Amino acid sequence: MELTQQSPDVGAYLAADEAIDHDHPRVEAAAARLALAVEGAYAYARAAFEFVRDTIPHSADSGDERVTWRASDVLAARTGICHAKSIALTALLRARGIPAGLCFQRLTDDDGANPVLHGLVALRLPEVGCWARVDPRGNKPGVDARFSPPVERLAWKVREEFNEIDYPVVYAAPPEVLLHALRSARDRSELWRTLPAGL
Repeated sequence: MELTQQSPDVGAYLAADEAIDHDHPRVEAAAARLALAVEGAYAYARAAFEFVRDTIPHSADSGDERVTWRASDVLAARTGICHAKSIALTALLRARGIPAGLCFQRLTDDDGANPVLHGLVALRLPEVGCWARVDPRGNKPGVDARFSPPVERLAWKVREEFNEIDYPVVYAAPPEVLLHALRSARDRSELWRTLPAGL
């Protein structure tokens, strides 16, 4: 699938904002620690991906009811749903000058019911030369997401027969409908009721 930028300016995919706050000292410190052990953009991006995927549990897997949405808060609380983890990874990538943005899938249950918006990250590495998606959701039985740009190894492949969708747009910032749900929810149970089912 060919990805398209929401913003034509690649600089938008390096900017800090309220959610992707890579100018926050906590994000800067985490990025600096990760960069110490690797050399080059590709190796740093893999280290950042594995850090978010493996050391920040998905709150649905861990049973954590807290809702995080700002990258610095995700890193502090060490919890978040797929959207929060994607925001955190995007911030860590931008902190080292790697253009990154947010992508989405519409997924459903095995019978096509209960659609949900799933968050991913797209990044643009000099070694790859195009946008590539990665999924920092966190692995569990039946989920084996890997860092392998330009080849995708996402948590899930969409099933068109269930009206699942791969959205091709790379967003520079979280869509407002998603950000509103994340900001407003008092806990994860409430968040599940208010998250958009698609874009």
